[in-house]
Amino acid sequence: MPAIKAFLKKAATVVCLLFVTLLFTLKGFGQNGRTVADFDKDWHFNLGDVSGGEQTKLNDAGWRVLNLPHDWSIEGKFSKDNPATPEGGALPGGIGWYRKTFTVPVSSKGKLVYIDFDGVYQKSTVWINGHQLGFRPNGYISFRYELTPYLNFGGANTIAVKVDNSVQPNSRWYSGSGIYRNVWLVTTNKTAIDHWGTYVTTTEVSSESALVHLQVLIKNNSGKTVKAGLYSTIYDEKNNVIAHKVSPLEIGDTSANIEQDFKITKPSLWSTQRPYLYKIVTKITQHDEFNDIAYDTYTTPLGIRYFNFDADKGFSLNGKYMKILGVCDHHDLGSLGAAVNTRALERQLEMLRSFGCNAIRTSHNPPAPELLDLCDKMGFIVMDEAFDCWEWKKAKYDYHLFFKEWHKRDLEDQVLRDRNHPSVMIWSIGNEIPQQGDTSALRLAPELAGIVHSLDKTRPITTANDRPDTSNKIIKSGAIDLIGYNYHEFDYATFHDRYPGKKFIATETTSGLETRGHYDMPSDSIRIWPARWDRPFKEGNPDNSVSAYDNVRPAWGSTHEATWKVMKKYDFLSGMFIWTGFDYMGEPTPYSWPSRSSYFGIIDLAGFPKDIYYMYQSEWTDKTVLHIFPHWNWEPGKLVDVWAFYNHADEVELYLNGKSLGVKKKTGDDLHIMWRVKYEPGTLKAVSRKDGKVVLTREIHTAGAPAKIELIADRKALKADGKDLSFITVKILDKDGNLVPNADNLVNFKLNGEAVIAGVDNGDEVSHDPFKADYRKAFNGLALAIVQTKEKAGNITFTATSNGLQSATVVLDAK
Repeated sequence: MPAIKAFLKKAATVVCLLFVTLLFTLKGFGQNGRTVADFDKDWHFNLGDVSGGEQTKLNDAGWRVLNLPHDWSIEGKFSKDNPATPEGGALPGGIGWYRKTFTVPVSSKGKLVYIDFDGVYQKSTVWINGHQLGFRPNGYISFRYELTPYLNFGGANTIAVKVDNSVQPNSRWYSGSGIYRNVWLVTTNKTAIDHWGTYVTTTEVSSESALVHLQVLIKNNSGKTVKAGLYSTIYDEKNNVIAHKVSPLEIGDTSANIEQDFKITKPSLWSTQRPYLYKIVTKITQHDEFNDIAYDTYTTPLGIRYFNFDADKGFSLNGKYMKILGVCDHHDLGSLGAAVNTRALERQLEMLRSFGCNAIRTSHNPPAPELLDLCDKMGFIVMDEAFDCWEWKKAKYDYHLFFKEWHKRDLEDQVLRDRNHPSVMIWSIGNEIPQQGDTSALRLAPELAGIVHSLDKTRPITTANDRPDTSNKIIKSGAIDLIGYNYHEFDYATFHDRYPGKKFIATETTSGLETRGHYDMPSDSIRIWPARWDRPFKEGNPDNSVSAYDNVRPAWGSTHEATWKVMKKYDFLSGMFIWTGFDYMGEPTPYSWPSRSSYFGIIDLAGFPKDIYYMYQSEWTDKTVLHIFPHWNWEPGKLVDVWAFYNHADEVELYLNGKSLGVKKKTGDDLHIMWRVKYEPGTLKAVSRKDGKVVLTREIHTAGAPAKIELIADRKALKADGKDLSFITVKILDKDGNLVPNADNLVNFKLNGEAVIAGVDNGDEVSHDPFKADYRKAFNGLALAIVQTKEKAGNITFTATSNGLQSATVVLDAK
C-alpha cells in the first residue's frame, strides 16, 4: 500500500539545488518537499556606509567577495581609541554592507522561499530586490524573512544586508561585527511545517520505557483545504525505525497544531557520558492510487532523558545524582573572532571535556545553533542565556535601548529555536541584571518567565544574580525556579538559611586570573587585583602579566581552589559555571590598555591550557594526573615555589638533579602540594606513589637556547569543504627538545596547497599583532596557526621558519 511504502521510506532524500548565476553555484540539501541551501558563499562586502546600498542596480563589482560567516572587526587593528574600548576588545566596529545576487529557478514558482539568518551583529536591515524585509537590533538572535512575493523566478535577485555596529560601546566584551553566523535559503511547499514548528518532550521516562510527545505546527498557504497524513517516525542512531505514528490531517487556509504520542521500550537515555540521540522525521504526505505527494519533511532531534533539581540533594540526571561541572564562555573563537566555525567550537568542547567539564553557560546571549548541536552530540548540559540587561543599561548603547520593543520577540524566538535540544536543561533570563534591586524586577521577571513557560514548561528558569541576598527583587518575585548565585562562595553553606526549601545553582563562579606560563613568587599569598571594581587599577606587573599559580583574583571573585573546595562539600550545591573556560576578547581584568583580552580562562585564547587546567583534571576526571610547575629556567639561587596537582596516589616525592627534596601529601581539603626550592639548573623530577608503588613520573628540564621549531597538528585528515580547520601548535624547543619557556621568536608561516591561514595567535593578552597574518611571535614558547581548507582535495604543506632556528613542516590531507 502507498501509505505503508511512504512510512518505510528513509527520513530524508539528499537532493541538489542548483541556482544558476554568473556569480556562484549554490549547494544545498533537500528533504522531500523542503530544500535547505547553504547560502554562505560569494557575498560582496563593503566596509563603510553606502548610499542606496539596497538598490538592485547598485554596482558592487568593486566590493570584496567573501564567504560567510564573516567578522570584519577581527580583521582590524587594535587601538585604545576604537570606540569599543579595550573592554570590548579594542577592535573597530563601524557599518558594513553585504550583497548577493542569485537566481531562484522557475520550478520554485508556486513555492515559498525564505532566508534564515543564524545571527548578525548587530542592528541588521535586510532588503530583497530593493524591498525592505525588516530590522533586527539583537546581534545574537536567529531570524527569518520570507522572500517569495519579491522574487524574480528564473531571473536575477539581489539581497542586501546593512549591519550597523558603529555606535559603541554596546557590549561589555568583544562582540564582533557582521553576518558572523550561517545563512540559509529555505524553499517549501505552500503547505509545510512552520519555522521551528515542532516541539518534542519526554515524559514518564525510565530505563524500561519512555513516552514521547510531539507537537507539530503546520501552515497552509495554498488557499485551499488540504487533506493528507502526518507521518512521524522515530529512528535510533543506526537509523532503525523505533516507533511511528500516522495522524489524518485536514487543514484549511490557516494553521493546525497536531499532537502525536509514542511509547519507546527500553530507551537509550541521553547522558553526559553517553549522549544517545534519536531523531524524529515528520512528513506531510498525500496519497492517491497512483502517487505519494510529499508536501514537507522535517527532522527533529530527540534525546530521551529526565533530570531534577532537588533542594537538598542537588542535581540528578536519569536518576543519578551528579554535579554540574560547567564553565561560562563568550561566543568568540579567539583569533577567528566571532565568525562561527563548527570545528572550532568542537575543539573547544573537546578541550573542556578533557578536564572533566560537562556543562556550558552561553554567556550572556543565545548561542550559535551549531554549539547546541555539538552539545547534544558530545554530552554537555547547557544553560541557555537570553539577556545581559533588561531596561537599565550596563553599556551606554547596549540592548537596554531595544528591550521594551524587542524582548518578547527575541525571547520567544530563542526558546522556539532551542527547546528541542536535549542538552538544554536550564533557561537563564538574565545576567547580573541592574534592576535586581529595583521593584521593576517584580514586574519584569514574572513576565519573562511567563514567556518562557508559555513555550516550554519542561526546564527550570534562573537568573545569574551578583546580589543574591533577600533584597533581590528577581528572587523575591518567585518567578525563577533555580536561585542563581554569581560568586559569593562564602554564602553557599548558609544558602538554606536565607532561602529555605529553594534550589541552588552557582551560575557564575571564581574569576581567577592567570597568564599562561608566567609565575610570581611567593605563591602562597592571595593577590586581589583589583581590590575595588569601581576604582582604577594601578598595581600589577609592568608587563600586564598575572601569575599562573591560582593566587590572583578580583575583589568580587575567588580562586579556583577556594571555590571548588566549597562546591564539592555540599550535595545541595547542584553545580557551578566557572568564569571562564577560555580566555576571550575584551574585558582584560585587572588591566586595561594595552591589554585587550581576558585573563579569566582555564585555557588561554589560543587554546593552550594554563596550569589550573590540571587541578580540574585531577578532581573532575578519572584520568591519572601528575602535573608539576613552573618551568625550570630561573636566576641562580632564586627561591621557586614548585606546585603539584595529582590524584590516584598517596604522595609525591620531588627530586632536583637526583637529590630528594622530600615527600609531600595532600591533607584535609588540599588540592595541591608545594615545595619551596632554591633554584639550580638541571632536572626537576616528581614521582607519585600509591601504597609505595610508582604511579607517574614527570620531569622538567632547564631549557637551553632556542634551536628548533616543532609543529603539532590537532588533525591531519581534513574535509575539503572550505570550512574544516587544523589547529597547528608551534613550539620553540632547545637542541634537546625541551620547550623554551620564555621564547618569543618571530615565526613565519608558508602554505602550499588548497588552504588558507585562517588565523594566528599565541595566547598573549597584550599582543597587538594582527590575527589575520602569516606570522606570529611565540609567547612563553608557544604559538598557534589555524589552517582552513578550500574546496579542492589534495595535500596541504605547512612550513614554519624563524631566523636561527631549524624549520619544521607538517603535511595535511584534505579529501
